[in-house]
Amino acid sequence: MKSTAAKITNVDAYMAGFPPATRAMLQQIRATILKVAPKAEELISYNMPAYKLNGILVYFAGYDKHIGFYPMPAAIEAFKKELAVYKSAKGSVQFPLDKPLPVKLIAQIVRFRVLQNQEKVTKK
Repeated sequence: MKSTAAKITNVDAYMAGFPPATRAMLQQIRATILKVAPKAEELISYNMPAYKLNGILVYFAGYDKHIGFYPMPAAIEAFKKELAVYKSAKGSVQFPLDKPLPVKLIAQIVRFRVLQNQEKVTKK
């Protein structure tokens, strides 16, 4: 992510700081999230784009060599097999900038998170 003196307050401003190819990938992730969860609130949290629907769904962030995608630990565990080809940690995965984004997988993960958050609301 490019460092800026001004605080980023929206996703468009966040994406504007990246080279065109990275920005295109970030926009692709954004579009995928909003297609799966059209009622999700888009915000900046922890200085990165975040999507909230009955709680946080996912975050993502651009870096020099990858896009970080943060769908929470349960989602990483649930999609462990599909994510095995990517560098990942407990609650994150890295999608390299030199490879196509796994858009279908991202959509599946977001759908999973929407259902997870909905279950929490239903149980209350």
